[in-house]
Amino acid sequence: MHNVDNDATPALARHAPLAIILIVALVGYFALRDYLSFDTLRENREALLAFRDANFAGLVAGFIAIYYLIVAFSLPGAAVASVTGGFLFGLGFGTAFNVAAASMGACTIFLAARWGLGQTLAAKLETSDGKLKKLKDGLTEHEISVLFLMRLVPVVPFFVANLLPALVGVRFFNFVYTTILGIIPGAIVFTWIGVGLGEVFDRGENPDLSLLWEPQVIVPILGLCVLAALPIVVKTIRRK
Repeated sequence: MHNVDNDATPALARHAPLAIILIVALVGYFALRDYLSFDTLRENREALLAFRDANFAGLVAGFIAIYYLIVAFSLPGAAVASVTGGFLFGLGFGTAFNVAAASMGACTIFLAARWGLGQTLAAKLETSDGKLKKLKDGLTEHEISVLFLMRLVPVVPFFVANLLPALVGVRFFNFVYTTILGIIPGAIVFTWIGVGLGEVFDRGENPDLSLLWEPQVIVPILGLCVLAALPIVVKTIRRK
């Protein structure tokens, strides 16, 4: 009985970080969705701009910390935060801060999942056979391409792209650099929307996030998806 308790305690500790993230995400969805919005930004934009001019470093630190928490706990408002980065810091700095905060948040989810549930599932995949074995081998062989595709394809939810790789044994280094590079195109688009946000607010409107689906935006992103998938296609053709 004593050994069972000892085995259960580490297991609970390993699963605790991901469980906390899921609980906070659920609570935050209902408690914060009305606050992390463009209306809140519109109401506080003058105060934020004044604080930026008085304490640029402080606002940068605060912005990155809030954006990190939004991503790490899958809270509502990630798109609003990305646009806010452009509004407060411009296209260059805004994109850099957005990518940094989102990447750190993504890594937090990955590590939380890998430490607990991911270890168990990855171990089972390693010792599996049949179709699961083929799936695991295929993922390992095309790991970089698959990770890039998950970041570039607009229909893959960000939380899924953070969680799933941890559950199937993806290498952390590959996850980190494909995340940083893979989210840059989308970050540029959202930051660019934020650069002109002041004029949008002056007209009494909210920014149009459907810009992501405009041909001049989505076509280059889909082109990057094709490049990411090319190694998979080439290797498949060579085998046949």
